[in-house]
Amino acid sequence: MKFGVREICEVVLKAKAAMKVGNKVFYANEPVIYFDTLKTSSMEGAATTVYAQGGRGNARLVAWEGERTITFTMEDALISPEGFMILSGAGLIDASEDKPIYQHVTETVDAASISPAANSITIPLTKKPYLPKDQNGNFAYVMFVKNGEIITEPFIPTHVHEKNSDTDIEATIDAEGNTVYNIVVEGHENYVTTEKDNYTIALPAASEYDSVLVDYYVKQEGGARQIEITPDKFGGNFYLEASTLFRNQDGVDMPAEFIIPNCKIQSNFTFTMASSGDPSSFTFTMDAFPDYTRFDHSKKVLAAIQIIENTEIATINRTQTKHDEAHNVFFN
Repeated sequence: MKFGVREICEVVLKAKAAMKVGNKVFYANEPVIYFDTLKTSSMEGAATTVYAQGGRGNARLVAWEGERTITFTMEDALISPEGFMILSGAGLIDASEDKPIYQHVTETVDAASISPAANSITIPLTKKPYLPKDQNGNFAYVMFVKNGEIITEPFIPTHVHEKNSDTDIEATIDAEGNTVYNIVVEGHENYVTTEKDNYTIALPAASEYDSVLVDYYVKQEGGARQIEITPDKFGGNFYLEASTLFRNQDGVDMPAEFIIPNCKIQSNFTFTMASSGDPSSFTFTMDAFPDYTRFDHSKKVLAAIQIIENTEIATINRTQTKHDEAHNVFFN
C-alpha cells in the first residue's frame, strides 16, 4: 500500500499530570485544548551520525547513529487565551471582583459634547473611568486638542471620592439615548511647592480647542482575561494526538493518527501586527521525549503513527440491483 498526504491535522493536547489553565483544573490524561484551525503541521525526525574515517582519502569506514530527535511543528491561524498560555507558559487570570483587570482606554470627545461651567467642564465618557479615592497615583488625564494637536499639559479630573467617600460615577443617558459617564475637570488649581512657587492653571477658553483627549482606565470585574508572562514559567509537557487523512492509490482516505506520548512545547513565540499582508499566525514547536503510549507500556517511543486501513469502503460490493441502504454508513 502506498499513500499520499495532503490534509491538515486536528490536534489535541492532553495533560501529562494534573495542571491548571486559568481557573480550570485538568487531571492526567484529560484533554486540555483542541486545535482545529491549523494552517500547517509537520513532524520532523533527525539523528546525529559520526564516522570512523581513515585510509587513503580519509574515506568513511563505519557509521554510528544516535541522538535521535522528533519535532512536531504546527502553525495555527487563530489562537485563544488558553492556547497562548500553553505556548508561552504564561499565567491566565480571569477578571473578578477580588482580582479586577484595569483596561487602558483613550477617548476623544468633541467640544460640542462638553458642558462648561464657571471654573470647570464636564466631559461625557462612553466607559466608566477608574478614579479611586486614594490619590497617590493619577489614573486619568485630560488634554485639550486643537486641529489634531495637543495644546495643553494633562489636566487631572476630579476624583469621585475626593469630597464624599460614598460617591461614585453613575451612568446617565444623554439626549441621544447613549449611556455616558461624566467626569469633571476643574481650573484654577493652586500648585504650591515653595513660598515663591505659587501659581494657578486656568482651563483654556472654549474657542481655543475643538476636542479633548481623555486617557484613563476602566475597572473590569468580569468578562476580561489577562495573560501574564513571567521569567520563571515556560511551556509544559503534554500527550499529543494529531488526526489526519492519508489517501491511497485507489483514492480512499484512510484515518491516520500521530501520537507523541510526551512532548515539551518550546516557549518561543512571535506576535506580528501589521495593517497589510497576511494575518499573523502562531507557531507551536514541540520536542518529543520517550514515553509510553496509553495502550502499550512495554516500551517507550518518541512517536507513533497509526494508519487505519480497515475503512471497509474499498471492499463493499453491490449485493442487489437496488442500492443497499445499509451501505449508507460508508458514505457519511
